[in-house]
Amino acid sequence: MFCVMRIAIGTAALGRPAYINLGRDGALPAERTVDAMREACFEVLDAAYAAGIRWVDAARSYGRAEEFVGAWLASRTPPDVTVSSKWGYEYTADWRADADVHEVKEHSLARFTRQWAETGALLTPDLYQVHSLTADSPLFTDKSLQSAMADIGVPLGFSTSGPEQADVIRRAFDLTANGQRLFSAVQSTWNVLETSAGPALAEAHGSGARVLVKEAMANGRLAVRPPRAVADIAMRNMAGPDAVALAAALAQPWADIVLSGAASVPQLHTNLVPVPLDDVDWELMGDLAEPPGEYWAHRADLPWT
Repeated sequence: MFCVMRIAIGTAALGRPAYINLGRDGALPAERTVDAMREACFEVLDAAYAAGIRWVDAARSYGRAEEFVGAWLASRTPPDVTVSSKWGYEYTADWRADADVHEVKEHSLARFTRQWAETGALLTPDLYQVHSLTADSPLFTDKSLQSAMADIGVPLGFSTSGPEQADVIRRAFDLTANGQRLFSAVQSTWNVLETSAGPALAEAHGSGARVLVKEAMANGRLAVRPPRAVADIAMRNMAGPDAVALAAALAQPWADIVLSGAASVPQLHTNLVPVPLDDVDWELMGDLAEPPGEYWAHRADLPWT
């Protein structure tokens, strides 16, 4: 069921000049300077707040996203916005769209300690998440890191990526520190092309954890190159395929928050068109899911633009 309070603004596409989301080219400023991108970010956040959205998601690796969000909060002083951010990746592109490497991942105590301080200098997160927790992360066995995270006094979460999301979700919620469950939230990829994490997310929700859905539009694939079924549903509802993709994620009973990655105010407005999905629509979309390995291989091939 559509409820704007269940939608958050993700700033991955707004905090840096290059990202892997399709459909950004016509949405962002022609010259992606820091000042122009800050203004674009403020415009989207203002429009989101006016529409009733009260959650903003950032990360240390999203270029200047934390800086932009912190400045927006300070200039607008909205009292009721929840802010989540993430640590674990470091932005390395130095504001270059043509950089060979845009971000580098490291789940270490040193990286956490430094990035927690960096985040705190820019904003005060209500939820701090491990960025892209995967099965091979040293976090699973690093008790010192787990304890240090638990000691910051802020609710902790983690995001997931890759074909093994479900296993990672279940393992992560088994972790404890200082006698309590370490994580209270998870942010995972779910969309009609990649549904494999659904059962594990339902279990997490059932255990009291907050579930955030990212990449509901498959990094723009469902908006720019929608399957025939999604395009037909959009046409029948006089909406865009992006709104259909968002509606599908919002329809999951375990999804507490669904992120919009809108890169402009017009994109945000098309995202927010309510689409009531019926049984016929779900039947049409029932066979769209790809094998997880195939989906994530496709995602890895998307260019940074």
